[in-house]
Amino acid sequence: MDRDFPTIAFARCNCGGIPPSPGRRRFLSASLAAGAALAGCGTTVGSAGSRHGEGAIDVHHHLIPPFYLAEYRERIAAVRGGTLSPAWLNWSPESALAAMDAAGVAIAVLSLSQPGVWFGDPVAAQRTARQVNEYAAGLARTHRGRFGFFAVLPLPDRDASLAELAYALDVLKADGIGLLTSYGDKWLGNPAYEPVFAELDRRRTVVFVHPTTPACCRSLLPDVAPVIAEVPQDTARVITNLLFTGTFARYRNIRFIFTHAGGNMPMVLGRMKQYGPASLATLAPAGIEAELQRHYYDLAGTANRPAVAAISSIVPATRLLLGSDNPYIPLGETVADLAGLGLSRGDLRAIRRDNALALLPGLPR
Repeated sequence: MDRDFPTIAFARCNCGGIPPSPGRRRFLSASLAAGAALAGCGTTVGSAGSRHGEGAIDVHHHLIPPFYLAEYRERIAAVRGGTLSPAWLNWSPESALAAMDAAGVAIAVLSLSQPGVWFGDPVAAQRTARQVNEYAAGLARTHRGRFGFFAVLPLPDRDASLAELAYALDVLKADGIGLLTSYGDKWLGNPAYEPVFAELDRRRTVVFVHPTTPACCRSLLPDVAPVIAEVPQDTARVITNLLFTGTFARYRNIRFIFTHAGGNMPMVLGRMKQYGPASLATLAPAGIEAELQRHYYDLAGTANRPAVAAISSIVPATRLLLGSDNPYIPLGETVADLAGLGLSRGDLRAIRRDNALALLPGLPR
């Protein structure tokens, strides 16, 4: 594949990063050790709450407002396999800040995870979206310099989404908009969402796209959690959908962030070329890779050699971002995994901090 940028090198850097280890849950001590190793790369660790000018930026960091959990607990549990993990039940702003400080993360960009705010009731979705966004903005004000946020929209309600988009960006000063990969049987490239994407494009908005598990596929493999089999695939679905519907081509001012290193997208790239529509040359005149390289990809749950090698064969290091999926995956685990890849000093700093600052200029400096 022709590219004008080098593949990320996995040579051992001189920053003292921890050696690669099998993909397993690390304990806090290992995370702190990784943070200490990164200090040699000019990164402030362990005291991010008081001195975090060079700390990392986590663009994939979830909040769980208490009113949201109280109102929708049974619906959330139903979407997520029938039960809620302790991560859902024990989240607080204080626990988020503690995890950030321990891992050397200066700023977390907050977003709501799946299933979002749409459960079929437009009035409830509109009300909850406003509550969640004001709650996130309040955290950013109270803990100044530590939090940004991606605002949630009450899609599929287009008119309410346009109103909330304007309020979130103009009044609350959100850093971008957070959307799910799909809503019911509609993925983001569906014509029903055209007015929303036209406005996002006009505003040159950053759009954080988080995967969900579509209703069609939650029980396909009863013995395999959908987070394993379906979440990465829904990211691949929405990227393919946005490409093949011409959404990427029409709305070139939107900068998307796709999670989990693009999900399964790198594995189906060749099939997009082989089996794509006849109009593919119009949809991506410079090639599919050129379209994908305009956007960003976080490394939540994928800061491992196979995943990073796959996504970095398509996009440059300047399009990769630190993302943790905290609290569902402990923040320190991702930081430790990233440190263990042995990236160059420049690539590591870009992924941990500089790329996010370039993409989200409203974040504290």
